[in-house]
Amino acid sequence: MVIPFETLNSQERLPTISSREIAKLTGIAHSEVKRMVKSLETTQRLSQPVMTNLYEREGEMRQEFLLNKRDSLLTVARVSPGFTAELLDRWSERERSISLPDFTNPAAAAHAWAEQYEKRQRAEEQLAITLPKAEFFDAFVKVDEALGFRQLCKMLKAKEPEFRQFLLERNIMHRANGALMPSQHHIQAGYFTVHGGVGENRHTWSQARFTAKGVKWIASLWAGHLASLVPQAPRPERGEAAAGHNWL
Repeated sequence: MVIPFETLNSQERLPTISSREIAKLTGIAHSEVKRMVKSLETTQRLSQPVMTNLYEREGEMRQEFLLNKRDSLLTVARVSPGFTAELLDRWSERERSISLPDFTNPAAAAHAWAEQYEKRQRAEEQLAITLPKAEFFDAFVKVDEALGFRQLCKMLKAKEPEFRQFLLERNIMHRANGALMPSQHHIQAGYFTVHGGVGENRHTWSQARFTAKGVKWIASLWAGHLASLVPQAPRPERGEAAAGHNWL
């Protein structure tokens, strides 16, 4: 997924709310909030690409999502709609607290310039990670026929367990009678075809295949997923863990 630098830069100036804040507000596990955000992104319900942020917890770097007002309200409406009013109140407070720096004050102007420079650096670093992957998939994924799961893994050079988990987490596919099957709305969107028949001993079988349109769609999502992976902090030696560090 390619996010233009200008888009990233303008988005960072706008207020956002994190998936962690939504989790605390609603009492829903952060992992479930993130799962819903990924699902909404997969079904193209979000108004803009999901921005990520790293934070440290219990000695490890973890990832949270940053959402604009519309997308955060949509997420809460899905995970716990009873907290919509509370989220609106949170947004009102956040929007009131936003103010432009006093550029007549040299110290304030210098601070604002330094902050904007840091944001530009982060945006360029993000593009450096994302752009090569996106360009690779744009150039590489040129197929004219439907592909099976293993064929697609081979084409994308993806490990089957990781790619399968990716499809399940985003509700792109689900398990049915021991096979991976796509959601009905993804079939209707033209991303999959499903074939079936009766084999030996009257055993029925079904197989899902990714259409050419589906391959390009999945490849774009997979590229964005790879770009957003959080590097894990190195785990300590046993002696360090015994000294009181809690590494979960």
